[in-house]
Amino acid sequence: MATNYETDVIVWAQEQVALLRSGKLAEIDIEHIAEEIEDVGKSEKRELTSRMAILLCHLLKWQHQPERRGSSWQRTIKEQRRAIALHLEETPSLNSLLDNSHWLEGAWADAIARTIAETGLDTFPASCPWSMAQALEQDFFPA
Repeated sequence: MATNYETDVIVWAQEQVALLRSGKLAEIDIEHIAEEIEDVGKSEKRELTSRMAILLCHLLKWQHQPERRGSSWQRTIKEQRRAIALHLEETPSLNSLLDNSHWLEGAWADAIARTIAETGLDTFPASCPWSMAQALEQDFFPA
């Protein structure tokens, strides 16, 4: 055992799990385990932010390009809503982000950047015009 964290993180993780399960706590790599646990939380937040940005981007496209609306956009909107709901169900503490203005600003900025890149349009509201509850509502499609 004793694979270096920087050498092969997968083998290292398997070794750490074995040490934890066998009760050999004095042998575990506490610093890197703590780092990995922190990274799990960050990864979960990034996943939610990414999915929300995709959803908001498609809602913007739906609103600002009515002539291009199609089943593909509708499927993407529904899929992102389903994935977000599942993510929030599996990680309930992330629900607090939906009320966090700093997080929403970041997700909105990502959505705007994505929408500009995909459409070439650049006149969007400075802040999200929809509440998160509204954006996640299954039947909501902006006019």
